[in-house]
Formats: sequence, C-alpha cells, structure tokens
Amino acid sequence: MAIVTENKNKKNAILFVDDESIILMSMKSQVKQHFGEQFKYLTADSAIEAWEILKELEEEGKSVSVIISDWSMPGMNGDEFLRKVHKSYPNIEKVIITGFADQKSVENLNSEIGPITCLKKPWDEEELITTITQAIHD
Repeated sequence: MAIVTENKNKKNAILFVDDESIILMSMKSQVKQHFGEQFKYLTADSAIEAWEILKELEEEGKSVSVIISDWSMPGMNGDEFLRKVHKSYPNIEKVIITGFADQKSVENLNSEIGPITCLKKPWDEEELITTITQAIHD
C-alpha cells in the first residue's frame, strides 16, 4: 500500500506584484537566493494578473504566504488590490512597496487591513528578507 505524501510537494508561494519587470525580477532573485526552494516564486505585472494567480492557486489547493505589491500601478493600485485580497484571503501576509506613498495613506491602509509592512523604493535587500521572514513566522 502506497502512502501518498502530496503535502511535501505543496509549497506555499510568495507573490510579487509590480508593473516594472526589472523590479519583479530583482525582488524575486533576492528572495529566492535567500529562501531557496522553500517557496514557489510568482510574479504578476498588474493587480488583475495577481488576482487571477490567486484564484488559480486556490483552485489547485495551493496558497500564497506573502504578497509584496507595488503601490502605484496602472489599472488598480497596490493599496486597492491588497484591500481586495484581505477581504477574500485575510491570512495572506501583505507587504506594500512604494517610492512615494504618504504616511497618512500607509496608516489608513494599515488600520483597514493591518498589520501591513511598507517598504520604500529603492528597498534594502536585508530589509526585504527580514520583512518576509517575519511575515512567514507570525
């Protein structure tokens, strides 16, 4: 009798959302270099694409541990996207990355869907890794 060990192959994912592909690749590379094969690393160049990825993963019975989203994107901004994510997936840890969000907007987002971490662009690699480490261990 074979024992099915499906959970071994069921890796949680980290989802990066940014409309600039160079930023997506850079963040993904830095995080993957640190965490290795512990996670599946997914990227989306818009909030709409990221939402589709979340739905597909849900259908496959997989989950996202952390979403790292840019604030300013065409179509739907990161704060709006993370609010939507929070309503359907409250257990996903959320990180927003921005070059220019004002403190009040960050505080409003945090009070609505918090706790949320806000990283400034250009981000510090060590700070990015620390943020993800804290998010997955909370």
